[in-house]
Amino acid sequence: MLKAIDTVKLIFGLKVQQLRKEKQLSYQQLSEKTGLAISYLHNIEKGKKYPKADKIMALAEALGSDYNYMVSLKAGKKLQPIIDLLNSDFLKIFPLELFGINTPKLIELLAQAPNNVNAFISTVIKITRNFNLQGEDFYKAALRSYQDLHDNYFEEVEQAVNQFLEKNQVDSRKAMSPMQLERLLLKEFEIHVDRKYLPTQKTLTEVRSFYAKDQKTLYINKEFSLAQENFLLAKEIGFQALKLTDRPYETRMTEVDSFDKLLHNFKASYFAVALLMNESAVIAEVENMAKWKKWDNEAFLHLLDRYQVTPEMLLQRLANILPKHFGINDIFFLRFYTNPAIKKFIMTKEMHLSQLHDPHANQLDEHYCRRWISIALIRKLRAMQNIEAEEAGPIAGAQISKYIGTPNSYFAVAVAKPGHNPMEESTSVTIGLLINQKLRRLFPFLNDPELKMRDVHTTCERCPISDCGSRAIEPVFLNRQKRREQIKDALSKLEKEVNLIS
Repeated sequence: MLKAIDTVKLIFGLKVQQLRKEKQLSYQQLSEKTGLAISYLHNIEKGKKYPKADKIMALAEALGSDYNYMVSLKAGKKLQPIIDLLNSDFLKIFPLELFGINTPKLIELLAQAPNNVNAFISTVIKITRNFNLQGEDFYKAALRSYQDLHDNYFEEVEQAVNQFLEKNQVDSRKAMSPMQLERLLLKEFEIHVDRKYLPTQKTLTEVRSFYAKDQKTLYINKEFSLAQENFLLAKEIGFQALKLTDRPYETRMTEVDSFDKLLHNFKASYFAVALLMNESAVIAEVENMAKWKKWDNEAFLHLLDRYQVTPEMLLQRLANILPKHFGINDIFFLRFYTNPAIKKFIMTKEMHLSQLHDPHANQLDEHYCRRWISIALIRKLRAMQNIEAEEAGPIAGAQISKYIGTPNSYFAVAVAKPGHNPMEESTSVTIGLLINQKLRRLFPFLNDPELKMRDVHTTCERCPISDCGSRAIEPVFLNRQKRREQIKDALSKLEKEVNLIS
């Protein structure tokens, strides 16, 4: 990630390079004019060196410029878009090195780009500002790209889990319990678990857990299911076993202030799920599903109890195993929540592997398609709660979603569950698999004529389905487009009539 001093060096180097080329000076000629070594000039232009004041004066004089311009963070029209990019959050925080990108080389290529590329950079900066994209947005986008780059499978973490299980002689075929995980924390890392303190603190009711490093104590709040407590304990084991020190100490990151911290939080979560659902066990479960002639919601839900995991952990684990061991790479994952009135559905997490799939987040406050199994299942769950006057769920559902206007269809599986009480949000998590020949060969139940198939779109505002009984709002964007086409046709007709008269 680019530091402030690196930005200053790069901007200075870009100015020297631009002025030297405008003056048509070679490195040798500029060296003779300034008394600076050619190698030193190379390092200046690449942003590796920042000269002292007397040398800046010599460069300014040789390049026909002045000291103030050379040290300023502003530049002319040609360089300014690149400087804006350097000063933006994007290059300051985006972990380019994680993707094998050398920042100085990238800037050098941009500096040599034609004006239309600079215009593109300006557009990116304006979009970033207009949509109020913050560092946290870039961090999360980088993490999703990092997952995609590795097909959402991290062998070093899987190996660490297997080594931990083997060292502690844990039978990975059996579900783990909170007490078992607590004993492992104490035995391996001398970490105690306190379940009494947090519930007594009114201001900390929303804090699920907190690790006090100096006290070597993991504080856990109350009212968690066995699966949720398993995750909290297994995640702390993950932080310790992987020796991740730059980390959040709360369960939920309230402030994403560095990419490393977000990445380490992800790796500890990955470790936790892999610990509770061992790789070989999940492979066997998928192989068993591959024998199903019909999709079975109850059998799928039974996996939650078998491994004592949450719906999100189960679906995320499938998204680890399917690409690596079954060659199913076109996957998306979505998480939604809604308030008790279920008037608005908000996507809080998404992941796309191999490509950007049709269902995706919308930041324009539009209404997600109510035909999505993700949303339909939450609505079904709330209806069940109203009828039964008691907590229902979790419930599972599956359908084939065919996206209108595209050749793409997805097999989507979702699980919805209510909050702890009727006043809390209901949530759903969904995994979607692009349907192709490979997927059909793996899962025969896709050919079951009883498996629900629905035409879907992304948002109601853009959906052309005219007889949709689930629509939340009229297709305002389509209506606007239709109106523009009507105006265009009318103007064309007018133009023809004028030509006939003349």
